[in-house]
Amino acid sequence: WVAPICAAVVALFGMFEDPSINVLTMYTENYMQGMANFTMSWFPAFLLGAVFGKMMEATGAAKSVGLMITRFIGAKQAILAVVIACAALTYGGVSLFVVVFAIYPLAVAVYREADIPNKLIPGPIALGAFSFSMSGIPGSPQIQNIIPTQYYGTTAMAAPIMALAAGAVMAVGGVLWMKYRERKLKAQGLHFTEPTNLEVFDESSLPNAFVSLIPLISVPITLNILKLELVASLLIAIVLTALLNYKCFRLFEKCLNEGAAGGLVSIGNTAAANGFGAVVKAVPGFTTLTSFVFGIKGSPLISEAIATSLLAGATGSASGGMSIALSALGPKYAEMAAGNTGVLEALHRIASISSGGLDTLPHNGAVLTLLAVSNCTHKESYIDICITTCIIPLVSSLGLALIWGLFL
Repeated sequence: WVAPICAAVVALFGMFEDPSINVLTMYTENYMQGMANFTMSWFPAFLLGAVFGKMMEATGAAKSVGLMITRFIGAKQAILAVVIACAALTYGGVSLFVVVFAIYPLAVAVYREADIPNKLIPGPIALGAFSFSMSGIPGSPQIQNIIPTQYYGTTAMAAPIMALAAGAVMAVGGVLWMKYRERKLKAQGLHFTEPTNLEVFDESSLPNAFVSLIPLISVPITLNILKLELVASLLIAIVLTALLNYKCFRLFEKCLNEGAAGGLVSIGNTAAANGFGAVVKAVPGFTTLTSFVFGIKGSPLISEAIATSLLAGATGSASGGMSIALSALGPKYAEMAAGNTGVLEALHRIASISSGGLDTLPHNGAVLTLLAVSNCTHKESYIDICITTCIIPLVSSLGLALIWGLFL
């Protein structure tokens, strides 16, 4: 509801420069057209992604894979185990919210064994699910890595070297920060305490971990190697999950219902932000905004990184902020690239990485969910989320924009 109100404010101020602007028309035509266009393009991907996540959660497949990874790495490297488990699920196409619910009880188990303070649980989960796995690994099926393909004609594998460089900075930097925090809190005499909100799960009821990996592996393979559309990749993964967990057939109707509802909410939020972007494009001030953005000295990668980061922070949404930035400025950036594949891929990657920085400010929905599930407060744990998913990705995107801009 915030997006249409902000769009009305933009239209009202636009009337001072252009009296012919009609606020109601801006809403019924420009805003709704922008919202409808985004929904038409991305509804199937959001819907199927939500259904796939629900099926992986309901069948226990997500938890089974996470349990296998955390046990393989062990409690001595509990933080690393949680990060990798989250990254594996995210890269396999599971939605970020499902990852939070699936990994939290596993994180509690390894933290209990390693005697790591509970307040350090949200940081590694956020690091593994909200940062490098969605934008710093080439071929990620997360929507933040797919949206730029519509504007630049690229693929999910765009700028692989840049992606790996950013991913390495985010992953290594984030883990080093969390290890530092672990040493610091233990030196203060803090220990693990048994949470009161933990639901005990029966490990024997979980499906085979290696079988559960199959749908997760299928998504990046069909998307990047077989070159299928994201919708087709997710549909295949859903079918595989159903076939491999046929004994859970009674749960599938619930997964479809809840997944569809979750997909509607998710795309509704992002499409609303996109509608706001359509109104911004229609007012006279957009020319001033465009002149400012493209007047930033240096490579267009720098201005794109700044614009995307600021809008992601303002909306509290990576996909929402990036959608506004690219719908408003993407065509101009593509025109400036003049068909140069290398530049287009770099623009894709910078947009993707930049969207995953300021989006995780305290008001972000995923952050609020993660803290609620972990039974932690902003005061206790937000510093770790901020450093690992906000500061480090922001530095990575701006740094890469500066460096890559020298060669393009």
